[in-house]
Order: sequence, then C-alpha cells, then structure tokens
Amino acid sequence: QNCFACSKTGATITCWKTGCDRSFHLPCAPQGECVTQFFGLYRSFCWEHRPRQAVQAHPRQNNTCSICLDTVEDKTSYKTMVCPACQDAHFHRHCIQRLALHAGICFHCPCCQNQEPFLMEMLTMGIRISKRLPPSWESDPAVGALDQRHSRCDTGTCLCPGGRKHTEKEGPWELLLCSSCAAEGTHRHCSSLENSTSSWECKGC
Repeated sequence: QNCFACSKTGATITCWKTGCDRSFHLPCAPQGECVTQFFGLYRSFCWEHRPRQAVQAHPRQNNTCSICLDTVEDKTSYKTMVCPACQDAHFHRHCIQRLALHAGICFHCPCCQNQEPFLMEMLTMGIRISKRLPPSWESDPAVGALDQRHSRCDTGTCLCPGGRKHTEKEGPWELLLCSSCAAEGTHRHCSSLENSTSSWECKGC
C-alpha cells in the first residue's frame, strides 16, 4: 500500500472507516492528521474520518496553550484540543501528548485536574498514555531537588565556624530563610539578627 501522506510504499495502517482505503505509515500520522486510538481495538482513522471533539473551544482573550503558553487556534482542530470537563484548557496536540507520556497513569487536565472524562477524551482523540508510575518529574533528581528546603547561608561572608551549611535549632547559627522567596538563607549572626527576629528578607526581595 502507498501512504497517502508521503506517497511511499509500505503503509500498513488502513483507515477503520468502512469503504475508505486510505493507508499510511504510523510516523506519517501527524503529517496526514490521522488518529490512532491506543486502546481497545487500536483503531486508526484518516484525516477525513478521524474522531473530532464534540466540545467547542470557548473564545478567550488570551488564546494560549495551557502547557507551553504559545498561541493556539481559537477553535478545536487536529492540532488544537480542549479539556471536555472545564472547556477552558486549550493545548497543542503535541504538548498534551508529551505531557501524557511523562505523567503516565497520573495524567489529568493541567488546569482543572479532571481525570475521568478528560482521560477518555484524550484516548479517543489519539493521545497515547504511558503506564509509568511515578511521573517522570518525580524521579528526576533535578526536579526532586525542588522539594528540598534551602539549607545554606548565602551572605557575602559567612561567619559560621562550621561553614555555610552548618545550622542549629536556635542561637547565632540558626538558619533563617527569606520570608518572601525561601530561596536564600542566612545565619542570624551573619546578618546581625537578634534572637527575637522571626523573619528576614534577602536583598533580592
């Protein structure tokens, strides 16, 4: 079979619609705006017979993708999708596909957090969902570090004999974090803070 998208031979996927003989390669599906449903009967559809979202995108002042924040169309299409639950989350197909692969079984609407109707809609529309657990960002050391409390003195000259990472529960070497950003810290003594001082802000804040 010839692929209707690239015109080359070896196309093994044929549109599920009875009477339609369009065939395509799986990698050519996005180019030809085809949909393959990665569940149940694993049906594939050409651009003409692919499923379309029943929900219509609500017009918004700011038509941006809820994931990448780049501009999206103001209506649903192959490239632009909408959450069926909140109908406010707009996203590019390639953005929601990437999120689905990273989120795994925790996949849900990035705006309203809906999972059931959202999940079935995305599957029907050809979004492939991985079975990974936990999500990729929870196993990424760089991301995991974001969950850790800042634990060093960031003053220009740290006076603590134990070093910048030495902390004590109280006294001159108690570490206070910036009350606004929590991304910088200081020992009380290094910033001349009294024991009665309960909050501190870094120079940036």
